Amino acid sequence: MSKAILSTRHGDITIEFLPEVAPNHVKNFIELAKQGFYDKTLFHRVIPDFMIQGGDPNSKNDDKRLHGTGGSGKNVKAEFSKTPHLRGIVSAARSANPDSASSQFFIVVADSSHLDNQYSAFGKVTSGLDVVDKIVAEETDHRDNPVEAVSMTVKIED
Repeated sequence: MSKAILSTRHGDITIEFLPEVAPNHVKNFIELAKQGFYDKTLFHRVIPDFMIQGGDPNSKNDDKRLHGTGGSGKNVKAEFSKTPHLRGIVSAARSANPDSASSQFFIVVADSSHLDNQYSAFGKVTSGLDVVDKIVAEETDHRDNPVEAVSMTVKIED
């Protein structure tokens, strides 16, 4: 089974995919990762007791006002499921439109049942939750953007 290794300055996060739950989101993430799309993008939004978010190509830009506004240019239709948004779940970020998920994703750092059946869960962290905790503990600005950038590189292992 494929997995993703997200490497950061705090260490690695290993994500196991849930293709039986959200096959199109898994396929999208793997395709983007294999193209190097996520490399040097930032975790641009971190909220303690909630989640860390990344995957925006605009986060490579120094203008933090653009962070959180970009995508891959392709949207993925929602794949809501009964998978609960418990600590460690990886889910697709989106706008108010349920079918607007593109490249951005978030990792839940605390159980967040209010997200259930509203966001497409497509993976879970199997190692590196301590790294996720270090990222969510970063000092942030008024936009929940870490003051000191936390970039990632993503590698897919089959």
